[in-house]
Amino acid sequence: MAKKSQLARDKKRREMHAKHQVQRADLKAKLRESWDNPQARWEIQVALQKLPRNSSPSRLKNRCEVTGRSRGYMRKFGLSRITFREMASQGLLPGIRKSSW
Repeated sequence: MAKKSQLARDKKRREMHAKHQVQRADLKAKLRESWDNPQARWEIQVALQKLPRNSSPSRLKNRCEVTGRSRGYMRKFGLSRITFREMASQGLLPGIRKSSW
């Protein structure tokens, strides 16, 4: 189980990302459109920098939904490799079987 402080920090970042996602996307689109106007690009970049740092999607960390573990994350299932193996062995994941050949 991950530390509660790490889980709280990640939750706070996800909420902040959701709050500023539309505004950030609009600024990014304007930045792409104004490729030939350096002054406008500079103003848009300054506006982007004024947004909170934690609203950036690159600061989000994939974590296991059950344990909060960040390493060994399986994106398709939203679980860490350890939790995935335990749940698959117990038959809690539909359509997953232990392979043998």
